[in-house]
Amino acid sequence: MTLNTYPAAVFLSSSPCLLGEEKLNGANGFTDKLSEMLPSPCRCLFISSDRDNHAFTEGHGYAIKRSFETSGFSFSDYTLLDGHNEENASELIAGADLIILAGGHVPTQNRFFTHIGLRELLSRFEGIIFGISAGSMNSAETVYVQPEEPGESIDSNFIRFCPGLSLCKAQILPHYNQVRDNYLDGKRLFEDITFGDSYGKCFTVLPDGSYVLCINGEETVYGEAYSIKDGAIEKLCENGESIKI
Repeated sequence: MTLNTYPAAVFLSSSPCLLGEEKLNGANGFTDKLSEMLPSPCRCLFISSDRDNHAFTEGHGYAIKRSFETSGFSFSDYTLLDGHNEENASELIAGADLIILAGGHVPTQNRFFTHIGLRELLSRFEGIIFGISAGSMNSAETVYVQPEEPGESIDSNFIRFCPGLSLCKAQILPHYNQVRDNYLDGKRLFEDITFGDSYGKCFTVLPDGSYVLCINGEETVYGEAYSIKDGAIEKLCENGESIKI
């Protein structure tokens, strides 16, 4: 399958914001690289992770907007896309310079993206795409849906691999600094669940403040990052470093 190479750049983050602050995390050159590529002001489209939860979309979307503005970015237009205006998705995407893919619940977001045909719509998009957490995970060609909510890891019907937006090959797992010691359904999230799913796969694990940048088919991770492959974890690089993956 041919990967989409139309966007000028795809930034895939764990969390773009500083913890407890409405400000972007500039670590590992993130804000510098983004400001070099974006027009100012820019037209932004924030695509929700839940088509039916407009209150969540507004809260998340405008919090991200404030973080961008506090960090020196400006918008000539900032539009939210969810179930309220999904019929206008094609037009809204065509009119954007920057598309933000929200954080949230990965399977719920994946269903919404599939419902509006986002993968096909983005194949014609030539601007900047920016993923947050779940949005970064769903950007993969094949998404690894790491169990997150109670019951998901023991549900035989829970789908752990599904088609994504095909913006990158990297199967990203975000928030490693926050969730590395988590338990789910009585099991360790990573050692007892994710490691077992990694045989024949390779997951790119990002703490907050790290990100993957995709340009012209090349994928580079910036900042502290790890890979999980065949049941083992290995450090890829440190903060202040980068490596092609």
